[in-house]
Amino acid sequence: MSETFDVVVIGSGPGGYYAAIRCAQKGVTAAIIEKAEIGGTCLNRGCIPSKALLASAEVLLKAKNAAALGVDIAGVSPNWLKMQQRKEAIVGGFRKGLAGLLQANKVKVFAGNAVVTSPKTVFVEPGKDELHATKGIIIATGSVPVEIPAFPFDGHSIISSTEALSLPAIPASMVIVGGGIIGCELACVYAAVGAKVTVVEALERIINTEDKWVSQLLERELKKLGIGILTSQKVTSVDVAGGMAKVVLQSGQHIESEKVLVCVGRRAACDKQTIDKLGLNMNGASIKVNDRMQTGVAGVYAIGDAVGTTYLAHGAFAEAEVAAENITGGSAKIADYSLIPRAVYTFPEIASVGKTEERCAKEGIEVIVGRGFFKANGRSVAHNETTGEIRVIRDKASGKILGVTMVGAGVTELIASARLLIGSAEKFHDVSFPHPTVSEVLKEAWEDAFGMSIHQPPR
Repeated sequence: MSETFDVVVIGSGPGGYYAAIRCAQKGVTAAIIEKAEIGGTCLNRGCIPSKALLASAEVLLKAKNAAALGVDIAGVSPNWLKMQQRKEAIVGGFRKGLAGLLQANKVKVFAGNAVVTSPKTVFVEPGKDELHATKGIIIATGSVPVEIPAFPFDGHSIISSTEALSLPAIPASMVIVGGGIIGCELACVYAAVGAKVTVVEALERIINTEDKWVSQLLERELKKLGIGILTSQKVTSVDVAGGMAKVVLQSGQHIESEKVLVCVGRRAACDKQTIDKLGLNMNGASIKVNDRMQTGVAGVYAIGDAVGTTYLAHGAFAEAEVAAENITGGSAKIADYSLIPRAVYTFPEIASVGKTEERCAKEGIEVIVGRGFFKANGRSVAHNETTGEIRVIRDKASGKILGVTMVGAGVTELIASARLLIGSAEKFHDVSFPHPTVSEVLKEAWEDAFGMSIHQPPR
């Protein structure tokens, strides 16, 4: 069967469904081709299921530490089956809701593998539907976990984050190869439910994309959860022949573990046939695009993990907005990627936006750093969540705010507000923060960046 649409989107993850719906809102006809589940990796194998498990783990830890707040709770233990059932119910509910949302916006969904034969034509296998795109195609095919050739995934002993989200039982022990965002988040889940977790990171620190103080603070807190952390260490081999995995490090150290979770990043996923047929310009596995999300082929756009920029769902949202605007005749450019907030849902959370202190130093920018502390915040103390701080980075020359970095409970909910500070030299006098709230820590750091903190001694 042959059908014609204005826009055909390949992939229904955050970038894909956002782009399709936005195109439909602009009055054009849109179709989505999805080879797996509606919602892509984020909804089914990433953001949502991981946060569901993290939420359960957080409640478990709070219950175990409730005595500090004068509440005695006996017999606290994880019910892994119910945690998994809850996670699946959440994912299933959102998947159903997204399917309804696409239908309500008159976006037609085709199930199958997309085979692009020209900038205006896509076949859907195995049904062989032929879709014609009068305005163009948006490629939003997402990413897959990076595999280490020396010890590839076997789905049982050596697993990716996909399997780690749905293990049938809590393993007694787990070695996590990679101390990035995914590795550290899953370390928190499994340590909370009782597994002996060891994180092995090849670089000198975990979460190396943020400032050193962030990594050091998080490492300290993860160790309090019983998580072992080995940095500047590489895994050279994994032997699973004897049932237990025997992990060998470059230093010669051996670790036995029931599971080995490999979290060394993700890589863009794009069908080779599509790349070859269209003659797409590539940057490794990622599709090259300009700041309008255009590929080198007229009428073909690419967004999200397929272009390897942020590997963030909200990064894909931003790129989808630009692609949808341009493919429907508008003129939009992607914003500064540093202004897309970064969030890590560990215990404690990490959130940042704009430039880091280390990036400013590399660029030769002299800065003033304001600091606010959760241990001095009334609401944080009341909730026994006093770990961490907020730093506001101000350009000494211009007075403008360049970046904000936060570590603490719930900071991922504050970072969007902090984004509004970036580029501003406005002081805080006319902005009222309700008391007592955790948000006051941001005000303290903001004040301190201007040398006007009320609740901190002069420096």
